[in-house]
Amino acid sequence: MRRFAFVQLDVFSAKPLEGNPLAVFTDGRGLSDAEMQALAREMNLSETTFILSQSAAVEDRRGVRVRIFTPQEELPFAGHPTLGTAMVLRELGRVRPAREHQAGRSRTTGPARGTGAARAEEEVLLHLNVGRIPVTFREEDGRLFGEMRQRDPEFGSIHDRKTVARLVGLRATDIASDLPIQTVSTGVAFAIVPVKSCQALSELQLDWKTVNGYLQGSSDAQFFYFVTRETKDPAARLHARMIFYNGEDPATGSAAGCAAAWMVRHGVAQPDERVLIEQGIEARRPSRIFVRAGMKGDRVTNVRVGGHAVEVLRGEVVL
Repeated sequence: MRRFAFVQLDVFSAKPLEGNPLAVFTDGRGLSDAEMQALAREMNLSETTFILSQSAAVEDRRGVRVRIFTPQEELPFAGHPTLGTAMVLRELGRVRPAREHQAGRSRTTGPARGTGAARAEEEVLLHLNVGRIPVTFREEDGRLFGEMRQRDPEFGSIHDRKTVARLVGLRATDIASDLPIQTVSTGVAFAIVPVKSCQALSELQLDWKTVNGYLQGSSDAQFFYFVTRETKDPAARLHARMIFYNGEDPATGSAAGCAAAWMVRHGVAQPDERVLIEQGIEARRPSRIFVRAGMKGDRVTNVRVGGHAVEVLRGEVVL
């Protein structure tokens, strides 16, 4: 009989029962690939992660090995599992002194206002299938704030407004004409779809089989990420939704990183300006995702995605 402990958190929220739920198995050594996939199905959350500890020397060089599973498949990268798992590793003491955190370079929005020039105190380095992802932690307004740096973005194709509108049950006039529908990837490829209003976002009607046929056909994107500059919270820069084969995602950190790069590329946010993306309102799990990205010459770089997380459950699985 084997026992595997797990922690469940709500990520991209400081309040329990909001944000995006995540299960983290704190020691997945001894589990086969098939067992990890079966446990992800058993947990039935959008993602479940498994910490696979290695020697201190290996982890110092490469990071703590972590694998991410949905109920259907393994992912190379995902945002809220990265932040949530790093939070758990920090609680387990798996941290190291952080490098200087771009002191003095960022303007902030939201709960971190006035503290953006602070130096990060701790870092957790994760080794995901997509590579090494560092997550830094610091106190902001009395709460722990974590921020991951994602891979530099790759910008892909521009999608046709009429085609996308027809796929998702909107009119072409519901999609902004001053911004492109463009594929961006920082590990997972999302087509960022700029919709004109929250009302239009509420009217999305996706048949996943049809949408996936387009995405898997001529598209270079894996998912759509719908955004609008009309927001519920005046402090937010974008209101977002992400609907996929597993339903509606309350918070999508990987897509938010792509949106950060897209915003800087197209003038919706300034380089290194930290802005808030609100998501999950339609799913009744409000989430707050803080993003920023820099510019180096004509390249968008240094994509960062951050937020809070709160533990809600601990348990043990017996196999």
